[in-house]
Amino acid sequence: MERDNQYMDMAIGLAKSATGQTSPNPLVGAVVVKDGAVVGMGAHLRAGEPHAEVHALRMAGDNASGATLYVTLEPCSHHGKTPPCADAVISAEITRVVIAILDPNPLVAGNGVQKLRDAGVEVTVGVKEEEARQLNEVFFHYITTKHPFVTVKTASTLDGKIASVTGHSRWITGSAARDHVHELRRQVDAILVGVGTVLADDPELTARCDGQRYGRQPVRVVLDNQLRTPLSARVLQEVEKVPTWIFTTAEAPAEQRDALLAKGAVVIPVAGGVTVDAVLTILGERGITSLLVEGGAEVNGSFLQARAIQKIISYVSLKLLGGNGAPTPFGGQGFVTMDEAVVLTQTQVEQVDEQDIRIIGYPKWS
Repeated sequence: MERDNQYMDMAIGLAKSATGQTSPNPLVGAVVVKDGAVVGMGAHLRAGEPHAEVHALRMAGDNASGATLYVTLEPCSHHGKTPPCADAVISAEITRVVIAILDPNPLVAGNGVQKLRDAGVEVTVGVKEEEARQLNEVFFHYITTKHPFVTVKTASTLDGKIASVTGHSRWITGSAARDHVHELRRQVDAILVGVGTVLADDPELTARCDGQRYGRQPVRVVLDNQLRTPLSARVLQEVEKVPTWIFTTAEAPAEQRDALLAKGAVVIPVAGGVTVDAVLTILGERGITSLLVEGGAEVNGSFLQARAIQKIISYVSLKLLGGNGAPTPFGGQGFVTMDEAVVLTQTQVEQVDEQDIRIIGYPKWS
């Protein structure tokens, strides 16, 4: 068992190396071991390209015969953009497969394991299962709900303010925390804000390192009922490289809609109003598997009220602002009693630098 854990840790590490690159596919790593030596390894790098098992088997070559394959997710058993990995494993004459977790995709869901066992391959399932589940928390949520996995990111002072009473907010956190956020942006499919944030801060909403954009950029999503997004807004720059989708109502001014379309934005009118559930449904239908919400108090509050948050990442700066009118991370209707307060589980508290703390947690919805 100790040896299985060791090699599965290696496979998980390989899978993590492709974080932010494989959407809408899961992160998968694979290791081929024969006679106590690693003879092949691989990771799934991009949707449409060979899966981790194929890379590992190619590297192993003839050494795959009689070897053990460690893989972080159940090998696929269906024809998609690539042939079934289960067939490749059988053809390579692997004698044992160790799987961290089963694939919840209805097209797989145990069929890969069954195909292997029917071919006489010994299969072990559940090694490092929880680590593998967290590795693919986005994929598991999306494949079972058809909604993107929602992470709400906040940055506030120690006394819970996201801006001063005048609305000034640059910068609450230091450069190290902001670098973390840009890396987080690189990993998601889309970033969402409300039009209030666009008007107040004029953000670019791109993923950058040392001022330079990463190669992969998330879709920029703006909630804008009346299409108040200025045509000069930075979210409308270079939309051919970084798409901007604006959710609005059918009653929004047609002239402004046409002007935004001319700028290259995608304008999405939502029948019945721009609700959290409607937005998540449409994003899911358009292949957005992960969504980073960087809104103000009202947008964050609407996601909280809709119980549509899967993960919270909160940066707390050791500063005090005060001010009765200074906004806090979550506004909206709120809950009435402390008994209704949302509890975070699986929490992590990390020191970013001398000034900032990062808190990560998962809301426990009753």
